[in-house]
Amino acid sequence: MRALSIGASGMQAQQLNVEVISNNIANLSTTGFKRVRAEFQDMLYENLRRVGSPSSDSSTVLPSGLQVGLGVKPVATYRINEQGTLSETDNEYDIGISGKGFFQVEMPDGTTAYSRAGSFQLDSNGKIVTPDGYTVLPSVTVPTNAKSVTISTAGVVTAEISGQTSASNLGQLQLARFVNPAGLDAIGNNLLIETDASGTATVANPGTDGMGTVVQNYVESSNVNVVTEITNLISAQRAYEMNSRVIKTTDDMLSSINQMV
Repeated sequence: MRALSIGASGMQAQQLNVEVISNNIANLSTTGFKRVRAEFQDMLYENLRRVGSPSSDSSTVLPSGLQVGLGVKPVATYRINEQGTLSETDNEYDIGISGKGFFQVEMPDGTTAYSRAGSFQLDSNGKIVTPDGYTVLPSVTVPTNAKSVTISTAGVVTAEISGQTSASNLGQLQLARFVNPAGLDAIGNNLLIETDASGTATVANPGTDGMGTVVQNYVESSNVNVVTEITNLISAQRAYEMNSRVIKTTDDMLSSINQMV
């Protein structure tokens, strides 16, 4: 009976759905995290009577066919790049993005990764780095005698230097954007890498060429909505239970057949 494998595919699909929702909830407080939605498709159909096939010798055709579906399959986990809330912090190197764009991060192997998490710090050389010590690109170095650092909405980094009357320009932060940001590959640690699906990065200063602006002393919170995720979790649980009921019902039907034999 096909219902056994169909119900099993439904249970497996909802198990994955619950795992995706659980990851969203687990990252409720993760800076710059974007919630993910699982996508499903129906599987192949078995044609017992194909629609449009001849039904007699007088050129009549079947107006509708007889198909039996074989279940459901997961096909994608889609990242929803909705703007998260900007939360104020006390760190002058925390930077939130308002609008489109990603920070560029230099990985240890020399490649570039991308992130919305702007909780930055200084390393021993005064460079602005991520919590893992990866350099934020373009590299900006803050001198040890800087009294305060200011980052404009356009990404210009300036500092008040001891003994100088005017602020010194330390560098320019830039953002990257993609035609299909959902096509970026998540590698953990709040980092994403470019793929063929995302397209190549377009780099520009904040506030230009469609880029968002940056806000100092703020970080972007996760865009996970607790109420929505709990509702989705309950729906997934109910769907899982219904598929398990299908398997139990099918087993009862098979038991009835066995008793007849």
